[in-house]
Amino acid sequence: MKNYLLFLFFVLLHLPANASDSTAVIIAKLNHALSNKQRYVDLKEERILNFKKIKSADFSKEQEYNYNKTLYTEYQKFNSDSAILYVKKNLKLADEIQKKELKDLAQLQLANLYSSSGKYRESEAILKSINKKLLSPSLLSNYYIVYREFFEHYNANSVNIKYIEQIGKYRDSLLGVLNPASLDYKINQIQKNIFDRKRALAEKELTVLLQKTKETDPQFAMITYLFASIYDAKHQLELRKRYYALSATADLKNANKDNASLQELAMIFYENGDVDMAYKLTQSAIEDALYCNVQFRTLLMSEVYSIINTVYLEREAEQKTKLQLFLLCISLLSIFLIVAVIYVYKQMKKVSKIRGELFETSQKLAELNKDISETNNQLQERNAQLSESNHVKEEYIAHFFHLCSTYINKLENYRIILNKKATAKQFDEIYKMLKSTTLVDNELEELYKNFDIIFLNLYPTFVKDFNALLIPEEQIVLKQGELLNTELRIFALIRLGINDSVKIAAFLRYSLSTIYNYRTRARNKAVVSRNDFEEMVVKIGLISLKNQ
Repeated sequence: MKNYLLFLFFVLLHLPANASDSTAVIIAKLNHALSNKQRYVDLKEERILNFKKIKSADFSKEQEYNYNKTLYTEYQKFNSDSAILYVKKNLKLADEIQKKELKDLAQLQLANLYSSSGKYRESEAILKSINKKLLSPSLLSNYYIVYREFFEHYNANSVNIKYIEQIGKYRDSLLGVLNPASLDYKINQIQKNIFDRKRALAEKELTVLLQKTKETDPQFAMITYLFASIYDAKHQLELRKRYYALSATADLKNANKDNASLQELAMIFYENGDVDMAYKLTQSAIEDALYCNVQFRTLLMSEVYSIINTVYLEREAEQKTKLQLFLLCISLLSIFLIVAVIYVYKQMKKVSKIRGELFETSQKLAELNKDISETNNQLQERNAQLSESNHVKEEYIAHFFHLCSTYINKLENYRIILNKKATAKQFDEIYKMLKSTTLVDNELEELYKNFDIIFLNLYPTFVKDFNALLIPEEQIVLKQGELLNTELRIFALIRLGINDSVKIAAFLRYSLSTIYNYRTRARNKAVVSRNDFEEMVVKIGLISLKNQ
């Protein structure tokens, strides 16, 4: 139990970055990769094309051999026919150079391509022609890999225990010649542990490898595939789906057409009842196998495809039957609708006669309504004006009496002060008081202040509404403590109905030309028509009074 907990802690500690993604997110990424599959192929072909451009006529035969070997590597999991073409070129070059090691390498590569393409006899003939004892030590790993994959390809279509034993035999031989520190050794050792059912050990080793491997690395697809195969054996469906999806996505992005994960994933979706996704994955896998000419994959996928395609076609037939039923229902509803339309049409003809008779009457009523509406609007406007006039009169009469009483008191106080000074024979003081304009100025200031208060009490939004009639940069900004300034008082008087410049000048104690200039300048600053400006000023506050 203790060892199990330590292993669990180790796995969680080394959990790969993509483990944070949910299975749904990983499947979404797979669908995105499937949608962009052709773009990945185009990028691969572009890379190969760019590499082909570097070929030079000055290449030595060994340089040309290495050039062809690189192209073989690019085409191996992409297009086996093209890969075979470049390997055959290298066989010819190896004969010309007369280097056995180069010829042996090309023969091993060709044997591997033949076995994946279904040419098992040709592949076996090449392998039997190679004397293992005469091989260079550096090629022994290639020899064991090709033999192991030969039996893997052959066993894929003709499952037999003796082929499985051969796969294990050549894997063991391969492990004997590989560097234990190499990635190839570790992957083959993990495959051996999985085959020997040492799944916990294999899972632990894969976790370490996956932690060190990026999604863009070529080995990422193999590592995640091996993870999935462990969870397949342990019947952990969600993890199995997750890692097959990661593997398939990596193969798609690398334009690897020898894609085993898509086939496995298609079967998982099929078993879960998602026939659409299973069909989509199967089609993609068969397209890749045919494109790459991977014969054993094509045969495997054909079996899967026939199963999934049968179910897919059955479901399509079922949906077609449902569609036909829906069409029948729609047809019946259409007939009912046509009958209803005919009935409605007949009723409309009857109504049409009545409508014709009512049309003239409605026109006359419309004209009468229009006249009544205009009259009502005029009455409302008159009522609003009368209401405003009455309101203004009430306000100003009340303030008038208050001001008169105030001024009478002030005159009485002023008389008492003068009388006292006259009694005291302070004639110089009396003369100074009579000569000074301070009293008049103060009273004027008090008068304007009272006017401002009364007016703004009647029209509280006057300043805001007046500014709205001016262009933004010419709007009036009052000083601190000001209620109205001279310009606003002029138009406040106009709003009260005092339109005569002479009366306005007399009230505000300005010259007639000054008043005229103020009015002209305001009209020039207006956002509305100059001719309509003062008319619109007169309407300020009228709507609010209507609503009172």
